[in-house]
Amino acid sequence: MVKRRRHTPEQIIRKLREAERLKSDGKTVGAICQALAISEQTYHRWRNAYGAMTDSEIRRLKALEEENRRLKKLVADQALDNQILREVAEGKW
Repeated sequence: MVKRRRHTPEQIIRKLREAERLKSDGKTVGAICQALAISEQTYHRWRNAYGAMTDSEIRRLKALEEENRRLKKLVADQALDNQILREVAEGKW
């Protein structure tokens, strides 16, 4: 079984640029994916999602992902606090 690896948006863009360079050299999609150590499905998914992104859009995406992570943590902490307060109010403490 192959170990899964998460790529950052910057790494994906870098690999897509390398793929475009290899494609202009006449390589096939299969050869490109083998050189980049990714599957063809991943290549096509990345190209659809990140193909036309600029550097500023990548930075904005990264900032939004960080804000989303922070907000999810905040909501989880708030839900935990509510649950503790509910248990204390019911006398389960």
